[in-house]
Amino acid sequence: MTGLRQLHRQRVHEAISEAAIALFLERGFDEVPVAEVAAAAQVSKPTLFKYFPTKEDLVLHRIADHQGEAARVVRGRAPGEDPVRALHRHFLDGLARRDPVTGLNDHPDVVAYHRMVFSTPGLVARLFQHMALDERALADALAETADDLTADLLAARILAAQRVLARRNWQALSDGRPLLEVEPEAVRAADRAFSMLP
Repeated sequence: MTGLRQLHRQRVHEAISEAAIALFLERGFDEVPVAEVAAAAQVSKPTLFKYFPTKEDLVLHRIADHQGEAARVVRGRAPGEDPVRALHRHFLDGLARRDPVTGLNDHPDVVAYHRMVFSTPGLVARLFQHMALDERALADALAETADDLTADLLAARILAAQRVLARRNWQALSDGRPLLEVEPEAVRAADRAFSMLP
């Protein structure tokens, strides 16, 4: 029964998420009330809030799936591998996979999703909360091999670099540039950005 219950919860979660994103992309985040999302997903409003505590979570859970990723990369790196080198490699792998979190994904829904997030003040504010948690997790992982101040500063610099790189990639695609033209520039920019980190 536990497996069936978990499967049911996953299906409800996906149904709510898909309904929310579709409505938000169609009409704008601020124009769609939560009650309408619940109705579209065929759940009650209290049920929706059990899965997504805030309206912003209906959108940002896709980014939250990457929460703590940089810290996991640092902790899971090969013995002797430099943390910055491991994160650089991971970012390049993400570019090669067209991972939306790198900004290098030209699927119209992904481009529209990023446009919605970056143009909605409430979502940007919540996104920065996620980033602060990521920064703390990365700093804690880096502190295992460096002093606390060095770890804090390096975590902030690494995540700022990744954010700038992703935003530039998305902006280029959003401006209508072809992915195959943007990709080599994205790789060069990542190489340059990570080379500036200690």
